[in-house]
Amino acid sequence: MNGSGLSEKDKQILIFSFYRDAELHGARLLFNLLGHLKDADSQLKLSRHLADEVRHAYLWTKRIVDLGGAPVTVTDGYQRRLGARLGVPKSVLDLLALTIVVEERAQQRYSAHMALPKTDPETKEVLKAVTEDEHWHLSWVERKMREIARAQGNEERANEILNRFREIEKEVYASLAADEAELMRA
Repeated sequence: MNGSGLSEKDKQILIFSFYRDAELHGARLLFNLLGHLKDADSQLKLSRHLADEVRHAYLWTKRIVDLGGAPVTVTDGYQRRLGARLGVPKSVLDLLALTIVVEERAQQRYSAHMALPKTDPETKEVLKAVTEDEHWHLSWVERKMREIARAQGNEERANEILNRFREIEKEVYASLAADEAELMRA
């Protein structure tokens, strides 16, 4: 799809479709974690977190429909690109670290979008709602990752995984941002 032929509304729909895609993939990641973290506290927090991710995808879908559009299928989105670079997570620490880096990016991306001067009030409302949830998501997941790492005597390993994933994520996001900028360029 060439961005030069897109209206401002179509560009919004495309960006919101990228956000929606990332939220849906985030939900899939959390669903995977439900099978690994069996304690009651994790099950409760994962269920709430999963509900938030699905609600976020709904909010983006609703925003797209309210603009008069339909979600665009994203075949090479953020989560797919990140998964291709990282490979299949091999441990619970990997899954938790991956969750942290994608939540950090979501929080940063939504905050940056909210600060754009042309952001309309309805979109700001959605951005505010999803950003507020990201704070709690990051907090509980990082605490759980540290708890598991300590129990395994692997605190340094957890830091190594997180640092490696953050470096790879930066490269993936830079590539995605460049592609999106090209797509959006009029």
